[in-house]
Amino acid sequence: MAVSPHSVSDVMTHTAVAVGRHAGYKEIVELMDQWKISAVPVLAGEGRVIGVVSEADLLLKEEHRDDDPTRTDTPLDVSAKAAALTAGDLMSSPAVTVRADATLSEAARIMARRRVKRLPVVDAQGLLEGVVSRSDLLKVFLRTDEEIAAEIRRDVLDRVPAAEHLEVTVEDGLVTLKGALADRTLVPLLARAIRAVEGTVDIRLDLA
Repeated sequence: MAVSPHSVSDVMTHTAVAVGRHAGYKEIVELMDQWKISAVPVLAGEGRVIGVVSEADLLLKEEHRDDDPTRTDTPLDVSAKAAALTAGDLMSSPAVTVRADATLSEAARIMARRRVKRLPVVDAQGLLEGVVSRSDLLKVFLRTDEEIAAEIRRDVLDRVPAAEHLEVTVEDGLVTLKGALADRTLVPLLARAIRAVEGTVDIRLDLA
């Protein structure tokens, strides 16, 4: 049974804003403000991603502005970032990245697990290809009901002889599957395949 063909490359921003390791603190803040982004990849050489500077990295300077310099309870890495002036010292490294051929659910899991809002998209050599954000991943829910229904018929129902006569309707991303299905063991398989279709919000089964 087919898996939805949508991948990170379908939704990512191909022209990514990035900086070199020597970019200054204020330059990075200005870039983020100009482009309304929450993080920038840091590049070396021909475009290899070596780290990421996020708003969280930058805010450490403000958070620890009033710290007593004699304090010893602040972790050394935090103190170093709070005092950093360039991307090379500010960045979190190694960068959390994703490949362009990864599925959207894989990218979403990486973001959730690593608690990041944006992921640099890299090729096999680690060179930057683009950036994917949380809002990019949500673009699949902008697909029309007609597009979702057509994909379900083509890539799910038409590939299962026992299910090809079933009726599928989609309203606001909610998929309803109706009809008679002799082989009940197919029900969980159909449900899983339909949920894998990007843009599906939920599924209702009305099978005799």
